[in-house]
Amino acid sequence: MDVIAHKKVELSSKLEVTSIAISSENKRMALEVLENTPLPTTRTEAWKYTRVAKIGKIAFTNQQAKVANIEKFNIDSSAATLVFVNGHFSEELSSNELPNGISYSLLSELKELPATKLKLENEIFNSLNTAYLTDGVQITIAKNTAVEAPVQILHILKGTEVISNFKVIVNAEKSSQAHIIQGFFSEEGDKKFCNTTSEINVAENAVLSIDKIQYEDEQSFHISTEEVSQERNSLFTINTSTLNGGFVRNNLHINVNGENCNSVLNGIYLTKNKQHIDNHTIVDHIAAHCESHELYKGVMDDKSTAVFNGKVFVRPNAQKINAFQSNGNVLLSDDATVNSKPELEIYADDVKCSHGSTTGQLDDEAIFYLRARGISKRSAHQLMVSAFIGEVLDLIKNKNVRSYVDGLLEERFGWE
Repeated sequence: MDVIAHKKVELSSKLEVTSIAISSENKRMALEVLENTPLPTTRTEAWKYTRVAKIGKIAFTNQQAKVANIEKFNIDSSAATLVFVNGHFSEELSSNELPNGISYSLLSELKELPATKLKLENEIFNSLNTAYLTDGVQITIAKNTAVEAPVQILHILKGTEVISNFKVIVNAEKSSQAHIIQGFFSEEGDKKFCNTTSEINVAENAVLSIDKIQYEDEQSFHISTEEVSQERNSLFTINTSTLNGGFVRNNLHINVNGENCNSVLNGIYLTKNKQHIDNHTIVDHIAAHCESHELYKGVMDDKSTAVFNGKVFVRPNAQKINAFQSNGNVLLSDDATVNSKPELEIYADDVKCSHGSTTGQLDDEAIFYLRARGISKRSAHQLMVSAFIGEVLDLIKNKNVRSYVDGLLEERFGWE
């Protein structure tokens, strides 16, 4: 057995195949991929700037753990809250009844899961999630229902060399409207790994928004994959705030299947020390008369690294598409790095598409101007950075989520 294959086997060597009712074909394919697919390396284009060798060296286990309370993890206290610790549902920590029009089921309670829309072939982490699924939740928003109160799903990692293969399925039915919050956190322990997937279906005329906050510690690994399907006249918005975590990889894939859809992707990522954050996004315009707007901004300090790779496809029959993509980065240290690669792949001729990427440092003249007015260097830097990412923060419409993000920025980076 070669070295790469050994790493792959070690990753799941202590795990038991899931007992959740995944389709036999999906489970068979996932196990086959794990048996025959090596971990991606920097020679793999999609992982060119992100090394996963450390993950492959650890024989993870899945363990149940207890958390005393969720006070510090509670993003929106008004929301109906579902809590999972290491991927296992915690009924005692969950609170508030779900609002009328929304129902949920634990995946472990379902008699059969629908066939996955996730790509499994050559995708070792999707296959790991499928074959060794710990648990998760399926949320359904009933048709013709507008739900004002949000639902939040809080996931907490706790322990050493533990893994959670966690899944969320969201079905926003025809003409429904809802808001979901996802929070990923950690407590004590070392070398923790959250490998999470989401399958999100936004039906005709549905409106769905998701706020996602990632705040696991620097001893953790996190790989998140979201597969989104939009049908005609739907609106899907996702705001991703990555504020902590030793290794974070976000894969976001939106399939725009129907006409007159709007897809909105916003993200901030702030790093320090030796953190590594990688955002990979795909918006696939399959139908005509649609819009997509994508705005990601990052700030890197110390020896941290970041990656942004955003790709927009416009298929041959997808005329009258407006697609906009922008990625901006600020480096606060000479040792910090970012690799940014926005891409457009257009096969239609009646479209308006643009993309752009900027990377730079804080404006010395602006810093001097602020300091000349009695502002300390630290405060001047904070003002400049907050102004830079403020454009994205202002797109978080839920006031409780925005307030919580502001609190994390104060806790993590000393912002006032």
